[in-house]
Amino acid sequence: MGIIKVIEVIASSEKSFEDAAQNAVKEASKTVKNIKSIYIKEMKANVTGTEITSYAVNAKISFEISS
Repeated sequence: MGIIKVIEVIASSEKSFEDAAQNAVKEASKTVKNIKSIYIKEMKANVTGTEITSYAVNAKISFEISS
């Protein structure tokens, strides 16, 4: 196993927490290679009236920088 680096990101979605997590990986993968895992540290939803209007996750993404 190589060296693993961890970055912390915040991502959101209007659909679900799962979609917000997928968005985090999708956006991080534009500049980070060899992503190995995502750890959801915190979840948050914004509410307007009685409806959830957006979902957000604070996530740690782990990726390998050397093998």
